[in-house]
Amino acid sequence: MSVVINTNSAATAASYNLSNTNVNLQRSLNRLSSGLRINSSFDDAGGLAVSMKMSAAIRRTDAATTNVANSLAYLQTQDGVLKSADKVLSRMSELSTLALDVTKTTTDMALYQKEFNVLRSELTAMTSEKFNGISLFVSGGSTLKVYTSEDGSSQSAGITQTDLDTINTTYAASDISSVTGAAAAVTVITAAIESLANVRAQNGAEQSRLSYAEDMLKVNKTNLEAANSRIIDVDVASESTQLARFNILQQSGTAMLAQANQSTQSILRLLQ
Repeated sequence: MSVVINTNSAATAASYNLSNTNVNLQRSLNRLSSGLRINSSFDDAGGLAVSMKMSAAIRRTDAATTNVANSLAYLQTQDGVLKSADKVLSRMSELSTLALDVTKTTTDMALYQKEFNVLRSELTAMTSEKFNGISLFVSGGSTLKVYTSEDGSSQSAGITQTDLDTINTTYAASDISSVTGAAAAVTVITAAIESLANVRAQNGAEQSRLSYAEDMLKVNKTNLEAANSRIIDVDVASESTQLARFNILQQSGTAMLAQANQSTQSILRLLQ
């Protein structure tokens, strides 16, 4: 190999290798400091695209879980009112039965009727209860659609806005101030309690379905996060090994570049 001054091929090659090593070292440091394998589209264009879609799906799943949880809270609030209504109806049924006592005076019957009327007014007031401005009960009944999947279309469940007015009308004309009226009231209130029991059973079934839907969303989120992690998160053990390798290559490359630059010094001895 000839000895030349203008070109130092060994130094050029050493500089090129050192430059590549520095780029890889910086990339490795960036991955370890961020915890991510993909920090830019340059690192893995395809992987980044998949990860972005998965990240968006995870956010939507979180939002869908929140919506389902709110719907569950709606049903729980509704059931709380229905539970109170059951207590009121049970007391009204009790008053009607007490009014059948032949030993009660007209005054006693009037007192029973007074409490009966007050309780009936309370049940009527319950029909206007709301959850965050949304009516818990609607005359004629209605169904609210709850989306239970992150895509907002493939899966849904219905929650019922119960028709409590219809139940109330069954005993609206009841009068327990007489034995005859009290006997009739027992019959209609018993029917109202049965109707209320059916409504609460429907409420419980809807709560059960939404609970399972909420669990499914949580499982899907866990799986999506695991899949996304395999794409975008750095393997710290493997990357630490690479970092050590690039550190050694950087040090040896720097030393070899210095040696390559020193090699031309022999030319000066030829010129002396």
